[in-house]
Amino acid sequence: MRILTIGGYGFTEDKFIHTLKSADVDILVDIRQRRGLRGSRYAFLNSKRLQAILNSANIRYLYVRELAPTSEIRETQKREDANSKTSKRDRLHLSPNFVSKYQNAILSTFDFTNFQHSLISAQAIAFFCVEGAPEACHRSLAAEHIASLFDENIQVEHLIP
Repeated sequence: MRILTIGGYGFTEDKFIHTLKSADVDILVDIRQRRGLRGSRYAFLNSKRLQAILNSANIRYLYVRELAPTSEIRETQKREDANSKTSKRDRLHLSPNFVSKYQNAILSTFDFTNFQHSLISAQAIAFFCVEGAPEACHRSLAAEHIASLFDENIQVEHLIP
């Protein structure tokens, strides 16, 4: 099993799918709280359209809302970003407060066994959210946590534009 992450920002539709296919991703695991983006540039990442293009590329789509940060946890990061005058798209890392809350409220209660059953025969899964930098997104936390539950020797790979 390979575990990867991919963000949306910085990709075009073609490059996004090409990157997933080149990495032999079987399943894209969408862990966003809200599965839509504003504007035409990233419209391909809106849930229904994303599912259609993944289906055409023979990549299975799996939505796991249980790994999405709650609105309260997201607000923690928004406050940190506001204090540091950093926009969401320019963020390079998550605040320690966000990481702590996400690990305690989300990862510590996640039903790994049920998730594992949904991955039957997958060779490579990619955790997806929108931020460009993996260190600036909860997908890296989720991927590292899940990788450690599968096998402590699994190295998470990050797909970037």
